Amino acid sequence: MKIHYECIACAVNQAQKIVEMSTPDLKKRREAMVFFGRRIGEFFEESSVPATDGGRLFLELYSFLGDDDPFRDYKRRSTELAAKVATDIGDVEDFGRALKLAIAGNVIDFAVGYDPEKIGEDILRMTEEELYVDESNELFEELGRAKSLLYLLDNCGEIYFDKLFLELIRKLFPGLTIYVAAKEGPIINDATVEDLREAGFEELANVVSTGSCLPGAPMEYVSKEFKEIFRKVDVVIAKGQANFETLSDLKDSRIFFLLKAKCRPISRELNVPQGSLVCIRGA
Repeated sequence: MKIHYECIACAVNQAQKIVEMSTPDLKKRREAMVFFGRRIGEFFEESSVPATDGGRLFLELYSFLGDDDPFRDYKRRSTELAAKVATDIGDVEDFGRALKLAIAGNVIDFAVGYDPEKIGEDILRMTEEELYVDESNELFEELGRAKSLLYLLDNCGEIYFDKLFLELIRKLFPGLTIYVAAKEGPIINDATVEDLREAGFEELANVVSTGSCLPGAPMEYVSKEFKEIFRKVDVVIAKGQANFETLSDLKDSRIFFLLKAKCRPISRELNVPQGSLVCIRGA
């Protein structure tokens, strides 16, 4: 997905949040935003992928601020609340409901100013919504034929609802080799490999790193090892907007995108109303 006109303002807004979370020093905040303003014109072009070039910019801002994880407190709270809600939900035996829980979890996103204290009520409410685009039957059929699955995760907290979905996939398709991937290190509130290990994903799947800290899975920045796994698997489940931004142009029919269309550019790309829940095939 190429950049839309709103993506520049979104990057600036996220940069402001990063700066405010990193330091209370007003002088340092001003210096950091001026730095970001100077750099933004050097990164973004009409052909830019917003998650990729935005992520590169944020990592530069982290370095300028001397803070490699400004979202640590937000991620910790999201994780605590989501883990409790997922535990209360317990085992899920219906494929459609488990998939919808995973998509509903995509609401946990600091980039859109989400308040994690609302996780419990929002997750349960969204599982009652219909998917605006629902190609989950195709996903189920492909999993039945597949020998291997790569599951690309998105945000902290959200991963506990992905875990419920993966637990059911493991039960329904016991012969499936499953890889679950997260970021090598912190970026915004994305899940890292360390987060997956703490959440117990190693009991369900082979935990792997994208080899990058950038949002999504931009193929020009991921590791050789990740590329090899991506190339060889039969099915890919890609959670969240950043994975859609970085992988949608591949037009790869192995990929199923599961997400909530939280912003106008994504809803425009998918041709769905903003806020829609979707399970859509990549080609």
